[in-house]
Amino acid sequence: MSSAFPGFSSPAAGFEQPFELLLACHERVRRSLGLLGRLIEHIAAHGHDAKSRSAAADVLRYFDVAAPLHHQDEELHVFAVLAGSGNTELATRVAGLRGDHLRMEALWGELRAPLLAWAQPDAAGAVDAAVRQCAAEFERLYAAHLQTEEGIVFPAARARLDAAQLAAMSACMQRRRRVP
Repeated sequence: MSSAFPGFSSPAAGFEQPFELLLACHERVRRSLGLLGRLIEHIAAHGHDAKSRSAAADVLRYFDVAAPLHHQDEELHVFAVLAGSGNTELATRVAGLRGDHLRMEALWGELRAPLLAWAQPDAAGAVDAAVRQCAAEFERLYAAHLQTEEGIVFPAARARLDAAQLAAMSACMQRRRRVP
């Protein structure tokens, strides 16, 4: 079981490089989604144990705390730059990504309840088809979303921001996280 839930190591990126930090967050999203998938398979095959409860708590922590902050970063500092850029294609992409954020929030709302139960010391029960389907949709949505951001939207936004705007973006991201 120990290899099923490997530890997380964060990519080295700081607030002084906001786009690198956003990309590092994407890696953590991918790892958290992978952990969710392994957790579901473990519970289906072996039931609940201390490691599965810990993995459930880790997934909860990421998608309850870090993911919403990341989405806010994108909405405030990336999407806003492109929505008003006059580029119809980019504005359409941004509208789609904003819709993704709403759908991700809804899917997370469905996944959160079983994860909360699985994180409890007395966790019991199997993984039902609805949870599997919801988790698969959550992962598919994120995969396409991240690809669009990394391949199109982040480069376009970065190209439109000067050093002062990047510094302001960094400061805002730090303030919202209360980082000194």
